[in-house]
Amino acid sequence: MTDKKLIGVDLGGTTIKFAILTPEGEIQQKWSVETNVLDEGSHIVPDIIESINHHLDIYNMKPEQFIGIGMGTPGTIDRDKGTVVGAYNLNWKTTQKIKEQIEQGTGMKFALDNDANVAALGEQWKGAGNSAKDVTFVTLGTGVGGGVIVDGKLVHGLGAGGELGHINVEPGGLACTCGNNGCLESYASATGVVRVARKMAEQFAGDSQLKQMLDDGDDISSKIVFDLAKENDVLALMVVDRVCYYLGLALANIGSMLNPTYIVIGGGVSAAGDFLLTRVDKYFKNFAFPTVKTSTKLKLAELGNEAGVIGAASLALRFAD
Repeated sequence: MTDKKLIGVDLGGTTIKFAILTPEGEIQQKWSVETNVLDEGSHIVPDIIESINHHLDIYNMKPEQFIGIGMGTPGTIDRDKGTVVGAYNLNWKTTQKIKEQIEQGTGMKFALDNDANVAALGEQWKGAGNSAKDVTFVTLGTGVGGGVIVDGKLVHGLGAGGELGHINVEPGGLACTCGNNGCLESYASATGVVRVARKMAEQFAGDSQLKQMLDDGDDISSKIVFDLAKENDVLALMVVDRVCYYLGLALANIGSMLNPTYIVIGGGVSAAGDFLLTRVDKYFKNFAFPTVKTSTKLKLAELGNEAGVIGAASLALRFAD
């Protein structure tokens, strides 16, 4: 393997994370800058270029010492053209010619993909996926995203491959931001957990701190729900069980379709750890095809916030000699 380096960029709505990595995926330097979404996001790409060039100066490095740059971004992506449109949390409403600008501004080759996809690549390469060729990654954050890796390659379909949050788990159920009803995202995302809690509290008449908080109009979060469940709050335990039921059902369907080596669960909700994993695994084993129950393993993500930059950097390996 070459001794040239990789650059990974993880573009988020509040922060842009950067890292310089070896071709083996080891982070050597990392830094971040604030995402400036003003003026229709017109500052974002110039800020990325300026930050990369500035840090190359700091580390006394030149573009020819790099294989290339990979980036994960929200929005609708044309990977061949290197463009993004519709990343509304970045204020990008029109098509952004990112590849063209960054290659001109840095003198390095550039590749990009969806942010959930690159996080999947990161976990598959250096995290819980253990470099297995077949890994599915599900991230439980504000929404539910994910990435599907089959035989070492991301599944894109016609552009919407890997939209795991929109597997239907309850036909006619809670409304989803996508316009459908009953999507996994409506139940297992951080906001979904809160929605399930509010709905279940309406029919709950017993003694529960969670019920009291909801009745009093207190703000609650998925973390509060899980923390109360760990303290044996009756309603919170019921909510967690319902969420894990839906998640286990969705993952069983994924498993029965793809039979990956690992299904990796990441994102903020996964911070509940084994308390979440054991309950999801119970329902996964209830619903999955018999062979899948014994061959596909559920795991918690391991890389945290570094999954994005590591996975993004792996995109640039396509430029390696």
